[in-house]
Amino acid sequence: MTRRTLLGSATAVVAVAVTGAAAGPAAATGQAATTTAGSPPSTPARHGEVPAIWREFTRSPFTHPQIPYVGRAGLGGGAARLPRRRVVTDVRHHGAFAADGTTDCAPAINRAIAAAGRAGGGTVTIPPGTYRIDDLIRIGHSNVVLRGAGSGRTTLYATKNLTELIGAYGSRYGGDKSSWSWAGGLIWLAPTARLDSLVDAIRAKAWPFEGWTGNTRDAWQTLTTVEPARQGSWTVTVADASGLRPGALVLLRLADDADHTLLEHMSGGGPGPEAYYWDDKTKLTSYVPYEWPVRVARVRGRRVTLERPLPLDVRTEWDPRLTTHVEELTGSGVEGLTLEAVETPQSPHLLDKGYNGVVLQCAYDCWVDDVTVRHVDNGFGLVAASACTLRRTRVAGRGSHHPYFCREGSHDNLIEDFTIEERTVPAPAGTQLHGINVEGLSSYNVWSRGDMRMGTFDSHRGLPFANVRTDITVDNDGRHGGDASAGPLFGARFTHWNIRVTNGRAGLMKIDGLAPYSATVGVNEVTEFDQIDVPDFTGDLHARLELYGTTDAVRPRNLYEAQRGL
Repeated sequence: MTRRTLLGSATAVVAVAVTGAAAGPAAATGQAATTTAGSPPSTPARHGEVPAIWREFTRSPFTHPQIPYVGRAGLGGGAARLPRRRVVTDVRHHGAFAADGTTDCAPAINRAIAAAGRAGGGTVTIPPGTYRIDDLIRIGHSNVVLRGAGSGRTTLYATKNLTELIGAYGSRYGGDKSSWSWAGGLIWLAPTARLDSLVDAIRAKAWPFEGWTGNTRDAWQTLTTVEPARQGSWTVTVADASGLRPGALVLLRLADDADHTLLEHMSGGGPGPEAYYWDDKTKLTSYVPYEWPVRVARVRGRRVTLERPLPLDVRTEWDPRLTTHVEELTGSGVEGLTLEAVETPQSPHLLDKGYNGVVLQCAYDCWVDDVTVRHVDNGFGLVAASACTLRRTRVAGRGSHHPYFCREGSHDNLIEDFTIEERTVPAPAGTQLHGINVEGLSSYNVWSRGDMRMGTFDSHRGLPFANVRTDITVDNDGRHGGDASAGPLFGARFTHWNIRVTNGRAGLMKIDGLAPYSATVGVNEVTEFDQIDVPDFTGDLHARLELYGTTDAVRPRNLYEAQRGL
């Protein structure tokens, strides 16, 4: 059977699941309510309404102009179950015991993790109790899992911040900002060599790039050039496949040209992006070339099949190639614990000291499950991380700058069943609250089934594109950030699907007037107040608004789960 035949069969199955009827014009219970930017709100939908845009998507899921294909986001291409690694050691065997909180257990925990790494992987267990840590916890070997007894039973109590442990971390873009405001974690999952190089650069005040090609973005070699292909293709033709093998992780590297046609393509193309002035967006252009990690699924002659479909067109003018990268962390995770920082007042905006939670960096097919962070500056971070899953995570305590951040070219990640609790103390003057952040050309990430009791759908500019937020309740009281030099708030194919805004604030929820070639589907009626943005691009944004004025009536209710069903 062909991929088209399989997809057609799966589409019919999913259509039955979400509508209770066969796919086709008769599947919906009534006309989809659709408007364009600036049009009046549509009539509320009836229960179980299937919007027109979903029926369109099922006909062309890999190339739809407004909705991205994210059905393979997360670990293992969207695997429902997380891996289970055999238990190889317990932190008590290395000297870590839950006691009166006066003994630093970080050295023993790190010794246990290192021992699991030397054994080729496995699970390190932490029994119930509270364990003081005066250093960061490093997971630097693949296939190593740190597992507590549950987020309500095992606690790591962190007494120091990253400024104390590593040093002040300035911004590579200048100014007096602290990069601990958006980088690093007290539990840090990153390849050992990569993390060591970052720490050395920070201590030398040689502020690094943080991604897949090293501190100066030169740690890569070409494996082969790639012939032109279209977005959504699963197979590409290469000049020389001799250096490729199934299962290998490679980078697809796309460079921009002098006319910035790659950035225009990420924005959907057309008159608006063509008229945009890109040359002074120096922070944005520092993120290019675009680097997309992906596993090779099959090699036949010069034809290479990938684990996921192409996120963008591949064009000759962008010098497309498959390359090497720094060694990845893969198959590792953190489970079943709470990381609680010593409670200190939240720092002024952009001056965080680094009481940060869990960060995945240069990680692929890694995960976090049943983990709470409390009293942190920044909660959970994805930094040049791809194909990772964060499940059942929670940010709690005195209030955070970035509860979640996703940056530095992070792609294809899944954050599901997440909670941002209401802060336990009032926000100090001069602090800032964001929410679920995405920036820095990050693409095809999903936030699903969330309970946000504070925060917002934060874009820090940097042209993130093709990201999805779906089935989320949010008290929309945060604000987005981002330097002007980082360029547009949104690229193309952003989708907000079935969003319940409890305080009725439109900002960054209803995005048909902001995001080009994007979709807002099934959001309740909202109005503009507080931070109000204007579109970065002129003219028709080609954005879609459907089933406005409703929530939970849209079918499918969860866009990611429905796509995974395809």
